[in-house]
Amino acid sequence: MTKPYSDDLRERVVAAMQSGASCRSVAAQFGVAPSSVVKWTQRSAQTGSVSPAQMGGYRRPILEPHRDWLLKQAQSRPHITLAMLQEMLARRGIAVSHDTVWRFLRGCGFSFKKRQWSPMSVNVPM
Repeated sequence: MTKPYSDDLRERVVAAMQSGASCRSVAAQFGVAPSSVVKWTQRSAQTGSVSPAQMGGYRRPILEPHRDWLLKQAQSRPHITLAMLQEMLARRGIAVSHDTVWRFLRGCGFSFKKRQWSPMSVNVPM
């Protein structure tokens, strides 16, 4: 991922916008995209700062609290599909994507076989 522009540049761009220059002329003057000029100006007006928001960071696993239930479902029904698991989770009030379910199960040691789910060499709690 790219590094954000410096706060110094952002402040000069916002100051040029506040002096009455047009968005496109400010963008050309500082060599940035017009969309950046608009976003930085909006950010300055809303928050009082032109600093970028945090990039990256840790995201807690959304399915971890439901680990035991989810593994029980996957192990008790060898032909269950990811879509079925996703639907069952939705009925429990957990809205996740198909990929989220797959990444969670793969992290628990499951691999996809054409005929059924099967645990890899990792010990999966029953």
